[in-house]
Amino acid sequence: MTEPGLPLSAVLITRNAAAQLPDCIASLGFCDEVVVVDSGSEDGTALLAARLGARVIESEWRGFGPQKQYAVAQARHDWVLCVDADERVDKRLRASIAAVTRPRSGIPGTQSEPAPTFAAYRFARCNRFMGRYLRHGEGYPDWSLRLFDRRRARWSDDAVHEKVLVEGPVGTLAGDLLHDSAESLDAYMAKQNRYSTLAAEAALKAGRRASAAQLLLSPAARFVKFYFLRGGFLDGLPGLVHILVGCSASFAKYAKMLAFQRSER
Repeated sequence: MTEPGLPLSAVLITRNAAAQLPDCIASLGFCDEVVVVDSGSEDGTALLAARLGARVIESEWRGFGPQKQYAVAQARHDWVLCVDADERVDKRLRASIAAVTRPRSGIPGTQSEPAPTFAAYRFARCNRFMGRYLRHGEGYPDWSLRLFDRRRARWSDDAVHEKVLVEGPVGTLAGDLLHDSAESLDAYMAKQNRYSTLAAEAALKAGRRASAAQLLLSPAARFVKFYFLRGGFLDGLPGLVHILVGCSASFAKYAKMLAFQRSER
């Protein structure tokens, strides 16, 4: 890209993502570079990413948070945009990102806009589930903090449910990050089962304990919040299934914590 302004690196971590990668990288054409950190793909992901113009680094798996932070460290520029292979930046979000990273004077070689006053930016993620983009409930707006100055922000060390830790103010951008996962319902539920195990292990490691009340009330409270208060019912059957799977994962997390606590005794 030839526009003046803050240089921007797009960063992805991948494993067997060849089917989703072309649309993702195509949506990142406004970035100055695309960095792909691949961990042992067997479907040609690394070779495809290189053909699509990305700089590819092959590295062992560290867990989601550490892997994403490693990828951020490989970028050439301090401002990074972190996306997953099954996500795409829509046109409105692209314009919003350009508004905070590119000057508006149009004079080549000049920096007419000051550096962003925010250390990081969040924006909505729109999830496609069972053939439908969810616009309510737990699936939207699904705020995601993915654009940040790596000198003032970093990924947490969490193996799952990783998040960006920021030292400074956070702004909000218009537009959507479209999450178009191609996984089946079986695969999605299996992933939630794995995540609930990791979440239970992390909670126990942090010294938290589960109770029978949490086992019963957490899924119920989650359903009321997302299906009724956040309008999940407006997304039809896909919205209902999405929320129920989330409630099931909440139940599984506390059940696994209680099982471990009983085994300790």
